[in-house]
Amino acid sequence: MARVYVGQMNHGFKTGTQSTVTRPRPAAGNGNGYRGRFAPSPTGALHLGSLLVAVASWLRARQHGGTWLVRIEDVDRTREVSGASRQILNTLAAFGMTSDEPVMYQSQRDESYQQALQTLIDAGQAFACHCSRARIAARGRHRGRCQLPARNPTPGTGEAGPESRPAWRLLAPEREIGFVDALQGPFQQHLRRDVGDFVLKRRDGLWAYQLAVVVDDAAQGITEVVRGADLLDSTPRQILLQQVLGLATPAYAHLPLLLDEHGAKLSKQSRALPVDAAAPLPALRQALRLLGIPGSHLPATATTPERLLAAALPAFCLRQIPTARSLCSATWAAVDKG
Repeated sequence: MARVYVGQMNHGFKTGTQSTVTRPRPAAGNGNGYRGRFAPSPTGALHLGSLLVAVASWLRARQHGGTWLVRIEDVDRTREVSGASRQILNTLAAFGMTSDEPVMYQSQRDESYQQALQTLIDAGQAFACHCSRARIAARGRHRGRCQLPARNPTPGTGEAGPESRPAWRLLAPEREIGFVDALQGPFQQHLRRDVGDFVLKRRDGLWAYQLAVVVDDAAQGITEVVRGADLLDSTPRQILLQQVLGLATPAYAHLPLLLDEHGAKLSKQSRALPVDAAAPLPALRQALRLLGIPGSHLPATATTPERLLAAALPAFCLRQIPTARSLCSATWAAVDKG
């Protein structure tokens, strides 16, 4: 069984029959310039955990003299909070960070996602699925093409009712896909065994995150993805989609998740307190310290977010960030950064 690793360098992986390392390559048409992004979901205001990712991705782009983009991941309209997109963008600006190019909105990208899905269907990689959640739960994972027929049309109309609309899934291969994360190190996953055939388009007609993020990263020419470690497990699925769609694979750096004192992830759903856009310096200083910036690079004379970010930039280094997948914010902040 072959294992495929995607990473920045060959770390000497060995398997029983074959070992393949594919290095990330720049997206076509963007030369060798660094292009990073911050892609929040508009489900509420920014909190410290999301600010940490925004700052890290911004510093990483500036460190490479590259481009930093913002993408609003509003593909799931059922979870969107009215006004949250504008609030997020205003908060980022208050913290000294604005997108170098026009902001992309996933809600405006249906045609691009449909084209990608059709490519997968035509290639025999995607299939319609009428399985219920209960049926899939009973099987543990969805593996293999569905044998269930479409449901009957809605009585009296001759048209398929809402329950007859299928989900669309990608056929998971019988192999491992891995990559070398800049922070978390080597990571691999056997997609058919561990994940199964995963959804590309939901039965309610909404696009799945896995397809949307791959299509959008390619469209924006992203060369490195800096994001939270809660998405580490999703990365092999995204690499598979990049491979079957013939798209470039960016590098990845997954930051530890910030946990509260109870061990729960800081999130909008858990009602984590939003950062204060009216007084951004305290939260920005905290985020920078969490990223390993020493106090000597956070001078009191830096009285605006722009000046504070500029002072911190020369000291930013991924090696200073803890490599755990999650850390208590209080414990992490207590570590002496010098």
